[in-house]
Amino acid sequence: MVEHDTHGRRHHRPSGGPTGTLAAHGARHDSGHGAHVDHSGHEQMFRTRFWVSLALSIPVLLFSPMLQSWLGFSMPQSSGGQWVGPAFALAVFLYGGLPFIQMTVPELRNRKPGMMTLISLAIAVAFAYSIFALFAAPGSGFFWEMATLIDVMLLGHWLEMRSVRRASGALNELARLMPDTAERILKNGETDEVPAGRLRAGDLVLIRPGTSIPADGQVVEGRSAVNEAMITGESTPVSKAVGDSVIGGTINGDGSLRVRVTATGDDTALAGIMRLVEQAQQSKSNTQLLADKAAGWLFYIALGVAGITAVAWVAAVGLDLEVLQRVVTVLVIACPHALGLAIPLVVAISTSMGASSGILVRDRLALETAREIDTVVFDKTGTLTEGSFGVVDMATANGWDKDHALALASTVEGDSEHLIARGIRQKAQERGLALLKASDFEAMKGRGIRASYSGHTVHVGGPRLLEMLELDLPDALARFSDQAGQKGQSVVYLVQNQQVAAAFALADLVRPESRRAVARLQEMGMEVAMLTGDSEAVARTVAAELGIDTYFAEVLPEHKEQEIVHLQKQGKQVAMVGDGVNDAPALVRADIGIAIGSGTDVAIESAGIVLVQSNPLDVAKIFELSRATYRKMVQNLAWATGYNLLALPLAAGVLAPIGFVLSPAVGALMMSLSTVAVAINAQLLRRVPLAGRT
Repeated sequence: MVEHDTHGRRHHRPSGGPTGTLAAHGARHDSGHGAHVDHSGHEQMFRTRFWVSLALSIPVLLFSPMLQSWLGFSMPQSSGGQWVGPAFALAVFLYGGLPFIQMTVPELRNRKPGMMTLISLAIAVAFAYSIFALFAAPGSGFFWEMATLIDVMLLGHWLEMRSVRRASGALNELARLMPDTAERILKNGETDEVPAGRLRAGDLVLIRPGTSIPADGQVVEGRSAVNEAMITGESTPVSKAVGDSVIGGTINGDGSLRVRVTATGDDTALAGIMRLVEQAQQSKSNTQLLADKAAGWLFYIALGVAGITAVAWVAAVGLDLEVLQRVVTVLVIACPHALGLAIPLVVAISTSMGASSGILVRDRLALETAREIDTVVFDKTGTLTEGSFGVVDMATANGWDKDHALALASTVEGDSEHLIARGIRQKAQERGLALLKASDFEAMKGRGIRASYSGHTVHVGGPRLLEMLELDLPDALARFSDQAGQKGQSVVYLVQNQQVAAAFALADLVRPESRRAVARLQEMGMEVAMLTGDSEAVARTVAAELGIDTYFAEVLPEHKEQEIVHLQKQGKQVAMVGDGVNDAPALVRADIGIAIGSGTDVAIESAGIVLVQSNPLDVAKIFELSRATYRKMVQNLAWATGYNLLALPLAAGVLAPIGFVLSPAVGALMMSLSTVAVAINAQLLRRVPLAGRT
């Protein structure tokens, strides 16, 4: 690829200025740092076990002497009636408590005790104590408390799995976008309806008005407007004509299109988006890792508090069943269900929110770090500008015909996909100029391209090309270049046999969204900078139009990373926004890299966050989402840990001297309410407004 806009290194600073497949991945629940318990597909299991255990718990409650005494009723007396409650409690323990005990095994195997270990310990201790009390002190067992605790735990896990599944629903919705069938056009022109999965690259398909596009492809015939909102977040239909790319899963408008398939299955943009969403949901942020560690530490804290409780109560009342009751209550209260839900649910919701807004988070840490960013560096071409260059003027040396010069430049640029090369070819096509016969094409990174034509050596490139060839411009072309530079236009030169033959002025329009994006970021307290390989004049003009004070001009691709390092050495937290190709080193070097996607290129490995569209306003959305997500994480962690800090002393019996003793059942109810509060608070994240489009 020809690098016309990469000339050298100049910058200006004002003084004093600043796996996947098209199938949704289930929820994942991590118990302890390093001990991962997979809850995928557990929602149905938890729901079934909850309802069955709840039904089995009713006899346990009805035959509990304590509840009968509290509520003033009694069950019919019969032989063996005292065994009814314990028998049903045993069924609840074996059926409802078994999943928690099974999920404790990997935690213990990895020596990383966490949530499942705590839950299993609580219900096991409650059950063991109740069996003991059944013979040692009838009527004082915890059978009904244990049964209700298991019910609450099952209910909480069912609600958690359902909430995470709904928050992860973006994957299911994306999977449903792809149609089941497609109309493949045969060689004789007839169509054959085939399963979409049978399409292969190179197939020609008919896209009728109002139907879904079955695969990524390129329009070869027809014109229409395609609704890409489900992929890019852009509500306005995008016009499509011959040569334009279309994305599988998007909806065709009123026109009919014939599309040549370029990618199917796992190679489509939709599959790539799903992989990124899935990776993000599985990745962990620092806050989530902190929650995992907290759950592990809580296990040891619970054992410590239980030990202290036992010693204190033995000292106060001696060896008594009340001591065991207090220890059991402490272990029940210590179950960190709300703590385990606090972060994963926010992660799932924020990821799906980002995906629906065209923000694909590859690395959760990148989204979390975004809240700390104070400097945003934009690549110019194709990001802040339209990236669609066109020849607006040209000049030739004496003896050169403009059409011939344009045709020759277009020929040399024939294989390049660079924006400027496209602009030159487009101008030649508009004039109806035919390509000439050239050979021996060679791209020169950062300088231009070289070829052979009729025995002549021909170069096309920018100012860096002239520096490399050590050429001076003729007076007429020098004046033309100066005038174009003053207008903020890029100049590309045609050189034949070491003689500058022509100069082409090209302009790149600033995106309307760029002004809003820069203004929004500055309102958020961030410094905005621009990095470009274009000339000082072009950079100055664009920066002034957008209100950007800091810019770096004439920077070669290999030097972009150095500018990021320079800003970081000043103590700045830097985000780099680029296209992920020649900007890759800078994207990796920045504190977070934000890659601009095109709707079909979403697997950019150099960035933590990918924007489906080349819309700079989406950058502001990233920081808004990051800040809102972090607030929700902190709020949920505070709520969950605050509950434990309050409840554990109560469970230990610090208020026993004034007659208040917290029972295991009440503790379980408090835990359930804490979990519900965390879930509701996480769902409120959906109400956070992100910078919209007009």
